[in-house]
Formats: sequence, structure tokens, C-alpha cells
Amino acid sequence: MHLQELDLSFNFFQGILHSCLNNFTSLRFLDLSHNLFSGNVSSPLLPNLKSLEYINLSDNHLEGSFSFCSLANHSKLQAVTLGSETNNVEVETEYPVGWVPLFQLNTLVLSNCKLTGDLPGFLRYQFRLRRGQLLPLKPNIRIRTLDASHNQLDGELQESVGHMIPNIMILNLSKNSFEGILPSSIAEMSFLWMLDLSNNNFSGEVPKQLLATTSLEILIASNNRLHGEIFSSDFNLTNLDCLYLDNNRFTGTLSNVILRNPELEVLDVSNNYMSGEIPSFIGNMTYLTGLMLGSNSFNGKLPPEISRLQRLEFLDVSQNALSGPLPSLENLRGLKHLHLGRNIFTGLIPRDFLNSSSELLALDMRDNRLFGNVPNSISRLSELRILLLRGNFLSGFIPNHLCHLTKISMMDLSNNSFSGPIPKCFGFLQFGEIKKDQNVFGPSIYLEYILNSHDTYPGQMMKYWGFGTVVREETEVEFVTKNRRNSYRGEILNFMSALDLSCNNLTSEIPNELGMLSSIHALNLSHNQLKGPIPKSFSNLSQIES
Repeated sequence: MHLQELDLSFNFFQGILHSCLNNFTSLRFLDLSHNLFSGNVSSPLLPNLKSLEYINLSDNHLEGSFSFCSLANHSKLQAVTLGSETNNVEVETEYPVGWVPLFQLNTLVLSNCKLTGDLPGFLRYQFRLRRGQLLPLKPNIRIRTLDASHNQLDGELQESVGHMIPNIMILNLSKNSFEGILPSSIAEMSFLWMLDLSNNNFSGEVPKQLLATTSLEILIASNNRLHGEIFSSDFNLTNLDCLYLDNNRFTGTLSNVILRNPELEVLDVSNNYMSGEIPSFIGNMTYLTGLMLGSNSFNGKLPPEISRLQRLEFLDVSQNALSGPLPSLENLRGLKHLHLGRNIFTGLIPRDFLNSSSELLALDMRDNRLFGNVPNSISRLSELRILLLRGNFLSGFIPNHLCHLTKISMMDLSNNSFSGPIPKCFGFLQFGEIKKDQNVFGPSIYLEYILNSHDTYPGQMMKYWGFGTVVREETEVEFVTKNRRNSYRGEILNFMSALDLSCNNLTSEIPNELGMLSSIHALNLSHNQLKGPIPKSFSNLSQIES
């Protein structure tokens, strides 16, 4: 067989890789990516195709152990792509010990391939890598994009890493077990515009040199053990678009990042030890789409200037010490997720609090000191799925206008001072009756970067070259079910349904109409002054769990 190129990518082919492919001994280009192929990747298929120059098996359902040394004699090999989130492949690179490859790769993608321990030894013989998803051990001035993410690599980054790959533009080391301090030589990567260090065990302070890197546009350092005053006078990352520092131990205030980054699109410093007031000039950051400040020690008022951030989609200031009245956020027409819970906000919920034409999906104001009635403006949020008002001092009858929230799936009005009967119209709401195609609580995508390439494989125009890091933020809410406070995050919220009216002063009988909520998972009416029999219609609550 004299076939030289076989491209079946981006289809729905399935089944195992057939042994007849062994007959294509002249094959140079093999792309089976983005299909549903399954079976063991350790089959003798690839070792027998010694004319191969390009291999891409990514984004299938392959599994098993693949020994990289089986390609050692493929002297023409230039590009290998095995890694993906859908494959379950474990790549063995170190057996037999000391094997030397005949190939020189320019592209290597092995992310999410369960690599462990040190970096693969065969990379010391690779001098042509331009795009890789493993960290080279020798200096390489050609490489521009490098991704070692989704593996189990450990140890410390060597101090000279910035000198080894000085022309790198995209560096992704996320989701490994790297530790130790960050090398200051990273700042000498003068073309670096995207750096992802998230989900490791890095510690210490971020080097001052790195905080003054003018080329950096995306910095993701989430989920490490970094500390120190991150926005000190040394902070001068003036070209940043996205900054993720959540789940670390940073201290200090927000002033410098706001003053020096007016065009920032995403700022996430949640789950740190930051403090001080939220400056009023945050209203100048009009490009912000995501602002996550939750779980810190910020105090003072929520500045009304925040309503100038008209591109804002995700606002989280929960679990701080913010106080005073809530400002009007009526101008935030694009807001989809609003988290204000566990602060010390006081006063009435403003009549003009939110815009009726907004696309708000989740509103969390639980555990504050708000009082008065629920304003009519809440009921005009036609897309609202989650409404959490528990733990305030809200009073009066539960308003019938809440039944205008026809898409609601989770409502928590517990631990307030509501009185009067339960609205019968609650039985006509769609709790849990959501269509499978309404995936509104999938990750919010703020940035997806794709680097086009035409020279990954000489002579081929590639469909795309994507280093598919997608910067995301997901809504997370707490809800009491089965006497436990459970946390629900991301896509599971598309399927969770609950109504909690407990710990109020509700009276009268339980409406028979509540028995129509046949898809609801949790219903809590306890600790009220309700009377009469349990409605027979409750036998229809087939999905109830608590």
C-alpha cells in the first residue's frame, strides 16, 4: 500500500484501531484525532509504521500504556500529539533506561498523559522543538509554546529556566506537583504573554522581576501556596488582560492593581488574606467581565461606582466584611452571577437594585442583615435560576410576584421573618423541570486562546493549533439538604432543584399545589407555624430526597 497521508480527524468514528493499518508502510501523516476510537494504545500499530512523520491520536477514548521508546527508530518523526482530556493514556518514557531516539521532533504534545516524577530523559536529545507540551531540559531558543499541564511532574523549577527557553510566548505548567519558589529568571522570557502556574505547590513570594514583566497579558497562579503583598509598589504588570491569583495566601489591598490595570478583563483574588476597602476608582475598570473578590477580609461599603462596569458578567464579593446599604446595580445589564452573601450588608433591598432586562442566573444575598420586603424588581429577573436570601431579617408575606420567576430551580428564603401563607403559585414553578439542553451553569468562558500554525508539519496546512487553556469561572452555592450544608458547583446546578422556606413564621395549611413539584429534589418547610394535614398530593414528589 502506497498511501502516504490519512486524515480522519473531527468525525465520529469509533471502535478499535484496526490492524490493517499496519499495511500502510509508506504512511507519513496519520491524524485520527477528535473521534471516538477506543481500545489499547499499546497495540503494535505505530511501531511498524516507520515512515511516519506526523502522529495525532488526541481527543479519542484510547487507554492503556504507551511506551515512547517504541518510536525510537522512527527517524523521520517530527510531530507527536497524544495528550487530551478524553484519552486515558499513560505514557512511559524512561524504559528501557538510557534509550536514545533517532528522531528530532518539532512538536510534542503529551499533556494529561499521567507522566510522573522527573521530566522525560529523551528530551535532552531534542534540539528542534518549536511547540511542545513538555518542558525541555536543554536550552532551546526556537520553542514558542510549551505545555506540561495535567501530569504528575514534581520537583522545583530550575533557576535558569528563563535562560533555557528565552523566546517562549505561552508557558503552561498547571495541574502538576511542582513546588518551591518561582525562579526570577521567568522575567527574562521577554516574549512571554501567557503564564499558567495554577494547581501546583509553589510557595514563597512572586519575584519582583516577574511583577514588572511588560509582555505578560495572562497570569494564572491559582491554587498554590504563594504569599506576600502581591499588589505592592513593585507591581507593574501594566499590559495584563486576565489575572487569576485565587486560592493562595496573598495579603494587601487592591489599590495598585486597579490604578495600573484599567483595561483588565478578569481579576480573581478570591480565597486569600487581602483586606482594606474596595476603592471607588474600581469604576474606571470598564473592561472587566469577571471580578472575584470573595473569601477575603475586605471591609467598608460596596462602592456605587461598581455600577459603571457595564461589561461585568460575574461579580463575587461574598464572605468578606462589607457593610452598609446595597448600591443600585441597575446599569449592569450583562450581569449573570451575583454573589453578595456572608457580609454585613444592612438596610432594604433597593427597588432599583437590578435591571429587569438583565441576564442574571444566580443571585446570592444570604447571611447578611437585610430587612424589609422582597422588592418587585426581583421578580422581573426572567432568567433567574437561583435565588438565595436565607439568613436575613426579611419580613412580610412571601410575595406572589416571586412566582413570575418561571425558570427558578433553587430558592432559599429560610431563616428570615416571613409570615402568612405559602403562595399556592409556587406549585406551578418549574423546580427541576429543566431541559437537558439548558446548560446555563457550565463554565463561564472569559478567554480562549488559539495559536494558529502553518508549519507544525511541513507541507501541511493544519486545521488549527490550539493550546486550549480556557480561563473559566463557575458559580458555587450552598444549600441545606438532609440537615447538611452542601456545596454545589458548576454544571451540577443544572440538575439541582430545591425550595427552602424553613425557620420563618409561616402559617395556614400547606398548599396542595406544592405536590405538583414532581421533579424537586429538596423541600424544607420545617420550623414554621403551619397546620393541617400533609397534602396527599405529596405522593407525587417522586424525586424528593430531603
